[in-house]
Amino acid sequence: MSTERAYKRFTISDRIEHWSEMLAFLTLGTTGLIQRYAKWPISLKIMEGLGGIDRVRLIHHSAAVLLMLAVIYHIGAAGYKYYVKRTPIKMLPNLRDVTNAWGWVLYNLGKRDRHPQEDRFTFGEKLEYWAFVWGTIVMGLTGFALWNPLATSRLLPGVVIPAAKLAHSLEAVLAVLAIIIWHFYNVHIKMLNKSMFTGKMSEEDMLHEHPLELADIKAGVHLPIPDPEGEKKRLRIFLPVYFVAAAVMLAGVYFFIAGENTALATVPPATDIEIFVPLTPTPFPTAAPTPTSAPILSVTWDGGVGELFNTKCGTCHNASAMLGGLDLTSYQSALTGGKSGPVVVPGDPDNSPVIIRQEAGNHPGQLSPEDIDILREWISTGALEK
Repeated sequence: MSTERAYKRFTISDRIEHWSEMLAFLTLGTTGLIQRYAKWPISLKIMEGLGGIDRVRLIHHSAAVLLMLAVIYHIGAAGYKYYVKRTPIKMLPNLRDVTNAWGWVLYNLGKRDRHPQEDRFTFGEKLEYWAFVWGTIVMGLTGFALWNPLATSRLLPGVVIPAAKLAHSLEAVLAVLAIIIWHFYNVHIKMLNKSMFTGKMSEEDMLHEHPLELADIKAGVHLPIPDPEGEKKRLRIFLPVYFVAAAVMLAGVYFFIAGENTALATVPPATDIEIFVPLTPTPFPTAAPTPTSAPILSVTWDGGVGELFNTKCGTCHNASAMLGGLDLTSYQSALTGGKSGPVVVPGDPDNSPVIIRQEAGNHPGQLSPEDIDILREWISTGALEK
């Protein structure tokens, strides 16, 4: 059995915070990245395993709520620790962190024999913490815009929505890479840091990672002087203030979740219906009979040709419309022609523009082959009026 001395580093409250935030972060990262890279084979497999895109989004939103609740808890725990208990605030960055960062660079490059001496939190741990704070703010604001696009567009220009989507996506990629490359390496590969599991760190690890804090612990100056009466007074002030603040923040979480019904939510849900399958083939509609031309009693204008022109061509070529300057509603105007000259050459149907145009087959008022034959016969016999 090992007799190596260990020092308390994290309380149960600290570890609850860490594991809650870790669970939320891993869930958000997984469900978010498979939506960003939705066409990747591994994304499709994970999405299918989780039950489809709707289930993935529900899980993503649930993890976001868990993260927001963890943040509210963290604010209360930090307030109690630093205001009520008067624990020294060691997470704030200072100039020593800048010199330590440079010292680590030189040490890793082999320019120094010893690495910098760190206190309770190294410069890297501070950097991770404040990056997490910054990332949570960015992801929260952009996530609200994506979760509540209608409410956002009422307050801000619509262009904010696609901008929020891009920022949300890129910040997520940055956060995941930072955790994998920096955090995971430092606490699991470089050295297996068990303090978030046990709450304690061995003296050897403390001497290597946090020698300044170890010195304070051994000197008995790492904690403030006990002040029970002062703590009670501060607690009486802190509790109501935090409860009110927590209530406001919880109301904000509720608004975040249920602030609006988006366009998708207003669409009626799909319903299952029985597909109609006819037992007999669907009958085709009976084709309408082809209209027949008016009977021609004799091949003259008065014998039916005039009626043919009036019926088939009179809509565009009448005395009022005179499309192209042509009126075909009277015998005299029909022989006179239009702006391009006569359209009927008596005795010569092959050179009569009316026959040439109709036989081309592309006239808007195209006549039937039977009607064209009647006009050709009328012109061949001299285009007589009576």
